[in-house]
Amino acid sequence: MAKTKRGRALWNTPSRGRGTCPVCSTKRIKLLYTANKSDGTALKVCKRCQNADPARVDAAVI
Repeated sequence: MAKTKRGRALWNTPSRGRGTCPVCSTKRIKLLYTANKSDGTALKVCKRCQNADPARVDAAVI
């Protein structure tokens, strides 16, 4: 894969896919992964929080 094509899909997302992670509150980090709360709502989270405990995801601030 050419280097110019890597991450090209992120260019169309707001802020290039970056934001504040609702689980760990890290700012300006890529939110590429999905974590589901117990009520079924989906959150976009960072790489470190993709495997977080369900209790921690439920306590996330949106």
